[in-house]
Amino acid sequence: MVVDTGSSLSWLQCSPCRVSCHSQVGAVFDPAASATYRSVSCSAPECHGLLSATLNPSSCSVANVCIYQASYGDTSFSVGYLGKDSLSLGSTRALADFVYGCGQDNEGLFGKSAGLIGLARNKLSLLSQLAPRLGHSFSYCLPTMASTGYLSIGSYNPAQFSYTPMVSSSLDDTLYFVSLTGVTVGGKNLPVRASAYSGTPTIIDSGTVITRLPPEVYTALSNAIVAALKRYKRAPAYSILDTCFRGTVKTSGVPAVNMVFEGGATLKLAPRNVMIDVDDATTTCLAFAPAGRVAIIGNRQQQTFNVVYDVAKSRIGFAAGGCS
Repeated sequence: MVVDTGSSLSWLQCSPCRVSCHSQVGAVFDPAASATYRSVSCSAPECHGLLSATLNPSSCSVANVCIYQASYGDTSFSVGYLGKDSLSLGSTRALADFVYGCGQDNEGLFGKSAGLIGLARNKLSLLSQLAPRLGHSFSYCLPTMASTGYLSIGSYNPAQFSYTPMVSSSLDDTLYFVSLTGVTVGGKNLPVRASAYSGTPTIIDSGTVITRLPPEVYTALSNAIVAALKRYKRAPAYSILDTCFRGTVKTSGVPAVNMVFEGGATLKLAPRNVMIDVDDATTTCLAFAPAGRVAIIGNRQQQTFNVVYDVAKSRIGFAAGGCS
């Protein structure tokens, strides 16, 4: 499953896949084989709650089954039936009436995942449904291809993290907004005004790959990287990545880049968090892009860090060395 802090509704691909299912690892879930699966009716409060959970209205099948539509910023989407089932985590049955989507048309950039785990703050998210039993917090480490990550719901060790407060925004009260206050390259602050950071709302989102920075901040970061890597031959832009060089992350002398948040919490980025190899690993690009109306701390920059979302205390924590 894709772990997504930028959306609320969880869903997985379900047979008979009436329209389209992408290739996934493992068997596609068959609700007909589950003795505990139940469809959610169109009149149920969970069906009415889909608009706030997905920002898309629900619809109704001829059999009076609630239909959801979940859409994402990269134009990927899932459409299917809303259902309830028993959810177990590890060896413990955690929830008897877990509400989730049973996807019948799932198209886009989901890789070979079976679906998506929604961890935003809407009442239909996995976090909110489990919170009465396990607590209102979760933590994870997003791994590289050479390491193993984890997702943990509930209690955590608070001593190992440095924290930044969650901030509120009128844009969406289910997302995790934070305050980015500075970026350093090679130990030096980027030459931008403080208002360049504060003028653009910023979310942290495990479901977005490339971090989007406020335009002025991004331009300064790009210039600093170009100056630091001036001995390397430039390469053409690759998709949204416009600061590219010939070579790979391992062969490039990538300077230390730190992202500093309100309260002093800092992501001290390794070269693999700063650059990303593309084009069959003949080109490496700065793994950042300019933001639109919202800046995003993406998953490339979060890789290998422990990240905790303590919703009960309205704070997000970072710690290095989270993936084994």
